[in-house]
Amino acid sequence: MNYQKNIENQIMVIFGASGDLTYRKLIPAIFDLHENKLLPTHFAVLGVSRSDISDTEYRKKMKKGIKLFSHYKDASDSAIDVFLSKVFYLSMDTGNGKEYGILKEKLSEIDAEYKTEKNYIFYLSTPPHLYPKIPKYLYGQGLNLQRKGFRRIIIEKPFGHDLQSAQDLNKKLLEFFDDEQIYRIDHYLGKETVQNLMVTRFANGIYEPLWNRNYIQHVEVTAAESIGVEGRGGYYDEAGALRDMVQNHLMQLVALIAMEPPTKINAEAIKYEKMKVFQALHPLSEEDLKKNVIRGQYSDSKVRGEEIAGYRQEKSVDKESRTETFFAMKFFIDNWRWAGVPFYIRTGKRLPTRVSEIVIHFKPSPQQLFCTNEDNENQLILRIQPDEGILLKTGMKMPGNGYEVKSVNMDFHYTDLDNHYIPEAYERLILDCMAGDSTLFMDGPASEETWRFVQPILTYWENNKDAPLYGYPAGSWGPEKSDNLIEGENQKWRYPCKNLADDGIYCEL
Repeated sequence: MNYQKNIENQIMVIFGASGDLTYRKLIPAIFDLHENKLLPTHFAVLGVSRSDISDTEYRKKMKKGIKLFSHYKDASDSAIDVFLSKVFYLSMDTGNGKEYGILKEKLSEIDAEYKTEKNYIFYLSTPPHLYPKIPKYLYGQGLNLQRKGFRRIIIEKPFGHDLQSAQDLNKKLLEFFDDEQIYRIDHYLGKETVQNLMVTRFANGIYEPLWNRNYIQHVEVTAAESIGVEGRGGYYDEAGALRDMVQNHLMQLVALIAMEPPTKINAEAIKYEKMKVFQALHPLSEEDLKKNVIRGQYSDSKVRGEEIAGYRQEKSVDKESRTETFFAMKFFIDNWRWAGVPFYIRTGKRLPTRVSEIVIHFKPSPQQLFCTNEDNENQLILRIQPDEGILLKTGMKMPGNGYEVKSVNMDFHYTDLDNHYIPEAYERLILDCMAGDSTLFMDGPASEETWRFVQPILTYWENNKDAPLYGYPAGSWGPEKSDNLIEGENQKWRYPCKNLADDGIYCEL
């Protein structure tokens, strides 16, 4: 893994240190950075949570997480212990501002021992109701001030529950931290293929001239999950697919697809171009809300011989819940490049497979000259997960007499790069924050703008209790109604399999 940025000595403070995200993602990611020799010489981690345990007990738990979820899970016990010697734990009530003096004292102790130069990152791996409180309490102890070192704060989604709450959250955060100190993390933006999207567009002269309304028929974005709510029914029933996936992950992908070339590859230039996309999203009319927005909820079904419960039978889910587990929509972007080009997005739980990909559908040849028994539409497919890679579908002549055309795949898989280390999303994003690079992070105004776009959908559902909620069997590709979104003869969603190059319709069913 090549990383040329200067990383200063520092401490990472993780609030919610006993939680699942820390155990599965954060500590394993930081350990991988350590094994790749990307951490600064003087570095420490301080976990903060209410659980009353010792440093030794906490390190023992994190060791299990490393052995299960790290890229270097097979590292020796001694190598893991070297890393864990720099991991500490502090028991305190993060919701009680009076206890933050204890945190300040602990940071001073670690500073003195590890020479971390008073550079602190505060990672909020906590319930969202603590997002406004923790910055306030840090401010109360002067831990936001950057007089002797930098101070940064990382916030996990959700960035609000609706437009008003997002605006309120941003306002409160800015009372205690400057905008450049705030890092809103979206792990989708740390994935290799997502970043490669910009390279694919702007580094290849064969694509950029075609990347507009003159040559692209429509754009499709899919983020499918095969699992259900996995014990998170209480959270998910309050969120739903629109809040959980669309407002953040999928709209960020749309921005990267649709943005203009930035003047430079830096945070300011890229965020500026993405913001222009969000501002150009065509406002949804009441007719759009009725025709071009589809929501669904999975019902019980038998998948691969296993009985799968419906969403309303999941633990902590309201028995009469109208929360969507599937969402699909059609929308437009009102600018010169994309005028008239439909964008289609869909996401859902309990679909046939776990896959996220972008499909660019190019317009067909103006005249059909050759015989074909199948759809030979040119597609560029950018697979985000799993089997990350890029695939171009193009027509080729079948061997023999005549000019029968067959669609073939020209594909590249990241797994083909045997000699290259591919970092996990959290690994990359944590390192970027350590380096002070906010390119792959969301900013407050962009978050508000995406909420402004989806808010009419939430309002419509709230005010129209009879708005359709379509059922779909667990293990299927969602409500049949969603197939009608994509207009045009022979046009339909691509049904992706785990294998990028597999075009089977019934894969994983």
